[in-house]
Amino acid sequence: MRHDTPTPVDFWFDPTCPWAWLTSRWILEVARQRPLQLRWHLMSLTLLNEGRTDLPERWHRDLAVRLEPVRVCAAAEREYGPEVLGRLYTQLGTRFHLERAPKERATYAAALAAAGLDPALAGAAVSEAYDGAVRASHHDGIGRVGTDVGTPVVAVGDVAFFGPVVTPAPRGEAATRLWDGVLAVAATDGFFELKRTRTRQPVFT
Repeated sequence: MRHDTPTPVDFWFDPTCPWAWLTSRWILEVARQRPLQLRWHLMSLTLLNEGRTDLPERWHRDLAVRLEPVRVCAAAEREYGPEVLGRLYTQLGTRFHLERAPKERATYAAALAAAGLDPALAGAAVSEAYDGAVRASHHDGIGRVGTDVGTPVVAVGDVAFFGPVVTPAPRGEAATRLWDGVLAVAATDGFFELKRTRTRQPVFT
């Protein structure tokens, strides 16, 4: 396999999901060693669980809050273009998953400022003006893999898959070894699932 031609990789994420965060850090590690052209897109755990009646009320409240930073990302994408999503995701994820910052306007504004974007876009968190764009992006990603998955969704050409779910994020040669293996199984005709019960919580360091 030749690794000198950039490979377009589309990555759908919800910035509040710790598992998607770990997968994103893994794929960035792969991109440091292989010529990947990463393109970031939004999806939403809130939309993914929309209409579910089996979840307790506290989960519905949590999902409503989780939509806020997704809206902020959508506002930034509309204002600056999709190329800003990767760095804004890094700033939001660092605050949510490493610093345990609350999901609130001050956190969103700080992330926007650190990404070189207008912190006033934090106000989009409580606006429905961007929900149509979020929904369209979400369905674009989910439409490639089906609804019985989560975040992230990754597409490499015509091959798309959920995950991989891994902790901690592999580094160095382990990262590229996983990349090659994931592509190999995902590209196999008729392959659908490889799974085992998670026995660890997310490990961010």
